[in-house]
Amino acid sequence: MIRFVLSFLGGIFTFVTAALLVIALSIGAIFWVYGRDLPSHEALARYQPKSISRIYSGEGQLIDEFAREQRLYTPTDEIPDLIKFAFISAEDKNFYTHAGYDVRGIAAALVEAVKSRGQSVRGASTIPQQVAKNLFLSGDRKIERKVKEVILASRLVESLPKDEILGIYLNEIFLGQNSYGVTAAARVYFNKTLTELAPHEAAMLAAMPQAPGRYHPVRAKERVTQRRNYVLREMMENGYIDEATYEAEVKLPLRSVQAGDFEPYRDNLPPRDYFTDEIRRQLSSDFGEEEFFSGGFTVRATVDPGMQKVAARALRHKLEEFDRSLKVWRGTGKELPAAALDSEQAWREALASAEVPRDIDLGGEWLPAVVLGVEAQQLRLGIEGVALDDPRGSVVPRSDIGWMKGDFFENFSEGDVVLVREALTADGGFDHWSLRQVPEVQGGFMAMDVNNGRVIAMQGGFSYQDSVFNRATQARRQPGSSFKPFVYASALDSGYTPATIVIDAPIEIETAEGVWRPKNSSNKFYGPTPLRTGIEQSRNLMTIRLAREVSMDVVAAYAERFGVYEDMSPYLANSLGAEETTLYRMVAAYAMFANGGERVEPTLVDRVQDRYGKTIYRHDQRVCVDCADLSLPPARSPVIRSNRQRVMNAITAYQLTSMMQGVVQRGTAASVVKLPVPTAGKTGTTNEARDAWFIGFTSNIVAGCYIGYDTPRPMLGGRGYGGTLCGPVFQEFMTEAVQKFGGGPFEVPEGGHFIKIDRYTGARLGPEASGANVVAEYFRDGEEPIFGIFYDGGFAMGSDLPLFEEVGQGAQGQQQVITSTGEKATIGPKAGFGALSSGGLY
Repeated sequence: MIRFVLSFLGGIFTFVTAALLVIALSIGAIFWVYGRDLPSHEALARYQPKSISRIYSGEGQLIDEFAREQRLYTPTDEIPDLIKFAFISAEDKNFYTHAGYDVRGIAAALVEAVKSRGQSVRGASTIPQQVAKNLFLSGDRKIERKVKEVILASRLVESLPKDEILGIYLNEIFLGQNSYGVTAAARVYFNKTLTELAPHEAAMLAAMPQAPGRYHPVRAKERVTQRRNYVLREMMENGYIDEATYEAEVKLPLRSVQAGDFEPYRDNLPPRDYFTDEIRRQLSSDFGEEEFFSGGFTVRATVDPGMQKVAARALRHKLEEFDRSLKVWRGTGKELPAAALDSEQAWREALASAEVPRDIDLGGEWLPAVVLGVEAQQLRLGIEGVALDDPRGSVVPRSDIGWMKGDFFENFSEGDVVLVREALTADGGFDHWSLRQVPEVQGGFMAMDVNNGRVIAMQGGFSYQDSVFNRATQARRQPGSSFKPFVYASALDSGYTPATIVIDAPIEIETAEGVWRPKNSSNKFYGPTPLRTGIEQSRNLMTIRLAREVSMDVVAAYAERFGVYEDMSPYLANSLGAEETTLYRMVAAYAMFANGGERVEPTLVDRVQDRYGKTIYRHDQRVCVDCADLSLPPARSPVIRSNRQRVMNAITAYQLTSMMQGVVQRGTAASVVKLPVPTAGKTGTTNEARDAWFIGFTSNIVAGCYIGYDTPRPMLGGRGYGGTLCGPVFQEFMTEAVQKFGGGPFEVPEGGHFIKIDRYTGARLGPEASGANVVAEYFRDGEEPIFGIFYDGGFAMGSDLPLFEEVGQGAQGQQQVITSTGEKATIGPKAGFGALSSGGLY
């Protein structure tokens, strides 16, 4: 009997042992099969979370953020213990003792799943398991994924300290409202830093991982409150907070940004604008879009926030003035459905979702509004953010829209979404609400430092929220006469001088499209004229003849050297700015005139640092020779060695700058640009005023403006000019820029001398000469200028063309000249245009 019992027990033992061995081998096989292709602990240790890239102004003010996921990485040792204890209590109370997985929790979850036949499947995942799942696995609820999760969790615990695993978890976990990680969540829910959170706020964040999609602090307030209080109780039972703290914290109401208890953090950021979006575009190109949006870059921008506002205001002023001169009302093109007008709550909700710009501040903030009634003498409105019983009222008087064409009742109807701003009295008080609209005509503006290329302001249109297309960097337009300085620069470097005489007379050129007869904008010809006057008065015919004399290949090489074009076509029409380029390129090229002819690369970014604070890009590459010299006397500044390439002779740069000063003093910009410091520049207007330009500079700041319709068409019936359209924008901006950045005389380079010249005839004058026609030109030493030679570019002037008609006192002032082809021509400073058909840029 005893032998039988022993034999039976031995059999049971053998069976159990074999069964356990089989189970162990099976489990081992399962873990081996599923663990073969999983990441190693080295991959786990190289964890880098996706993080927000942030852009700061030069003063260190946060001005924009870009991210795929709203995550701000915080090193583990900088996360307060309160936050760690809240999440450990909520998610994994045995975190510091288990081996990466909780066997009892997994078993309980399996039993529950079996009992419910798969209908109820709960997590039971430890923090290491959640880290493994979030980083390397999908979110599907399958046994295979759970096995892989356990394997990875055990590897994670073997390869990393527990605190580091916790830090990864707290930076990675999704907490709802598009927030990833505790730092971003604290900002999204409370607009606070981690160190500012109270225990009940930390507990609310710890409540979120269980069901972030269903735990909304407003829509599911009761559910979130219960879960928050559960976490607080767990924190107390685990010894992380005392009972008194627990009792006080559970009584506090659930408060959040979403419920309106705190100001949203985005309200502290300025609206996104063209400047930061262009940084996004350029850095995405340089580093890759994914790296920029998830790399956690810290970007120090070159923008001057104050001058950026001035640039936006100056461009908007002129665009709105132009738009109102057309007297056409277009509105926003948006309207609310009739059902939305039944109640105040309904129209306010519908208006809040209307896609209209809310970033315009011109004479006051522009607010969206809906037309609630069109009455005989007024429009009755519902204005976003303005109560119906506001003492300012909510009507626009009929007198405010007297500038519009069309019948009052035809222009407006109930439900129209419009924009309004306050109209003020002379003493600054509120007068009435005024209707506004985004102009159809658009433009761009840009300003930068001529010495280092730092762009201090950029405005790519009237409103970024209305149109994100950046017309300063993306719009390719004909620069018109603003390109002429590059023709003159090539001539000055080829031996010509500001006093060189070029014939201003008609030209006709055979082209594939027929005969091209360019003209001056005045429809007149002026005979032999010095180069200085040619650029001051923007003479097209002189420019074409000069380009032919120098050769368009040389002109094209200059334009490419200055970065205006990458591969310019050497056609004569391009000497008048017929080939398209961008404002960004043109302003950067003009900076090289202003700084004496040295290459300067425009930049919107001073420095880029990675998530660890390492500088990965720095714009200023100059070398400080003795910054580390401790013996440097306090009275002497360190020597900064510039390594900039020279792209133009310094004397040529000064001669050209002096000539462009004449444009501002007495030329095409004289009536609009009047600054208290020396200023140079050039206007530009294309055929039928489709594009209007002005680019100008002082000794330290260059700024440029372009205005035109996005789909080119004539402006003001073809009567718009660069001086009258863009000149005022430059003037308004530079008036404040000069106050901030100053300005002085343009530096005269060594190696030259001044000779007084008659700017009308080019004749040499004595040193004592004075008067309106006298100008001191700078000539190179050792190169005695030859006066009295006329250049005509090799164009014949046949007798069959009606070249001139007598103007004023008969033929007085006319003279005979010999062209380079040996023919005679009659020219005079006051000759009329006659009946010649012509066209061209000017």
